[in-house]
Amino acid sequence: MPVKKPSPPPLLRKRLQIRNHQGLHARPAALFVKVAKQFKSTVRLKKGRNVVDGKSIMGVLTLAAERGSPIELMVQGPDAKEALASLEQLLSHRDLPTVVSILRHS
Repeated sequence: MPVKKPSPPPLLRKRLQIRNHQGLHARPAALFVKVAKQFKSTVRLKKGRNVVDGKSIMGVLTLAAERGSPIELMVQGPDAKEALASLEQLLSHRDLPTVVSILRHS
Protein backbone atom coordinates (compact mmCIF):
# COMPACT_ATOMS: atom_id res chain seq x y z
CA MET A 1 0.00 0.00 0.00
CA PRO A 2 1.53 3.37 -1.00
CA VAL A 3 2.38 5.82 1.73
CA LYS A 4 0.33 8.97 1.45
CA LYS A 5 2.38 12.18 1.57
CA PRO A 6 1.07 14.79 3.95
CA SER A 7 -0.50 17.70 2.14
CA PRO A 8 1.40 20.98 2.26
CA PRO A 9 0.13 23.60 4.69
CA PRO A 10 -2.35 26.05 3.19
CA LEU A 11 -1.15 29.31 1.68
CA LEU A 12 -2.47 32.23 3.73
CA ARG A 13 -3.00 35.53 1.89
CA LYS A 14 -3.79 39.02 3.09
CA ARG A 15 -4.20 42.16 1.00
CA LEU A 16 -2.86 45.23 2.74
CA GLN A 17 -1.99 48.83 2.11
CA ILE A 18 1.37 50.26 3.21
CA ARG A 19 0.62 52.77 5.98
CA ASN A 20 4.10 53.80 7.14
CA HIS A 21 4.90 57.31 5.93
CA GLN A 22 8.28 56.07 4.63
CA GLY A 23 6.68 53.23 2.72
CA LEU A 24 8.47 49.87 2.75
CA HIS A 25 11.93 51.30 2.14
CA ALA A 26 15.27 50.99 3.94
CA ARG A 27 14.63 50.76 7.67
CA PRO A 28 10.99 49.58 7.54
CA ALA A 29 11.99 46.94 4.96
CA ALA A 30 14.85 45.78 7.19
CA LEU A 31 12.45 45.45 10.12
CA PHE A 32 9.98 43.50 7.97
CA VAL A 33 12.72 41.07 6.91
CA LYS A 34 13.94 40.71 10.51
CA VAL A 35 10.46 39.71 11.68
CA ALA A 36 9.86 37.43 8.67
CA LYS A 37 13.10 35.54 9.38
CA GLN A 38 11.87 34.66 12.88
CA PHE A 39 9.39 32.22 11.32
CA LYS A 40 9.89 28.88 9.60
CA SER A 41 7.17 29.66 7.07
CA THR A 42 7.83 30.96 3.57
CA VAL A 43 6.98 34.65 3.30
CA ARG A 44 6.29 36.36 -0.01
CA LEU A 45 5.18 39.88 -0.89
CA LYS A 46 3.37 40.80 -4.09
CA LYS A 47 2.98 44.26 -5.57
CA GLY A 48 1.44 44.34 -9.02
CA ARG A 49 3.00 41.46 -10.93
CA ASN A 50 6.16 41.37 -8.83
CA VAL A 51 6.45 38.65 -6.19
CA VAL A 52 9.47 38.67 -3.89
CA ASP A 53 10.87 36.68 -0.97
CA GLY A 54 9.83 38.48 2.21
CA LYS A 55 13.00 37.27 3.93
CA SER A 56 15.25 39.03 1.41
CA ILE A 57 16.01 42.71 1.99
CA MET A 58 16.92 43.15 -1.69
CA GLY A 59 13.67 41.52 -2.76
CA VAL A 60 11.56 43.69 -0.47
CA LEU A 61 13.37 46.86 -1.58
CA THR A 62 12.81 46.06 -5.28
CA LEU A 63 9.06 46.40 -4.73
CA ALA A 64 9.50 50.15 -4.15
CA ALA A 65 6.31 50.05 -2.06
CA GLU A 66 5.47 53.62 -1.10
CA ARG A 67 2.88 54.74 1.42
CA GLY A 68 -0.56 53.78 0.15
CA SER A 69 0.75 51.00 -2.10
CA PRO A 70 -1.49 47.93 -2.18
CA ILE A 71 0.45 44.72 -1.52
CA GLU A 72 -0.41 41.11 -0.90
CA LEU A 73 1.27 39.20 1.92
CA MET A 74 1.49 35.44 1.32
CA VAL A 75 2.66 33.02 4.02
CA GLN A 76 2.91 29.24 3.97
CA GLY A 77 4.32 26.87 6.54
CA PRO A 78 3.99 25.44 10.03
CA ASP A 79 3.76 28.82 11.77
CA ALA A 80 1.97 30.70 8.98
CA LYS A 81 -0.87 32.05 11.13
CA GLU A 82 1.53 33.60 13.63
CA ALA A 83 3.77 34.97 10.87
CA LEU A 84 0.83 36.49 9.02
CA ALA A 85 -0.48 38.16 12.18
CA SER A 86 2.93 39.61 13.13
CA LEU A 87 3.77 40.85 9.64
CA GLU A 88 0.31 42.30 9.11
CA GLN A 89 0.61 44.19 12.40
CA LEU A 90 4.01 45.53 11.35
CA LEU A 91 2.73 46.72 7.94
CA SER A 92 -0.40 48.30 9.45
CA HIS A 93 1.43 50.81 11.64
CA ARG A 94 2.06 54.32 10.45
CA ASP A 95 4.99 55.13 12.69
CA LEU A 96 8.33 53.38 12.79
CA PRO A 97 8.78 53.89 16.58
CA THR A 98 5.55 51.93 17.10
CA VAL A 99 6.90 49.13 14.92
CA VAL A 100 10.19 49.07 16.81
CA SER A 101 8.21 48.79 20.05
CA ILE A 102 6.28 45.81 18.65
CA LEU A 103 9.54 44.05 17.76
CA ARG A 104 10.95 44.52 21.25
CA HIS A 105 7.92 42.81 22.78
CA SER A 106 7.76 39.85 20.39
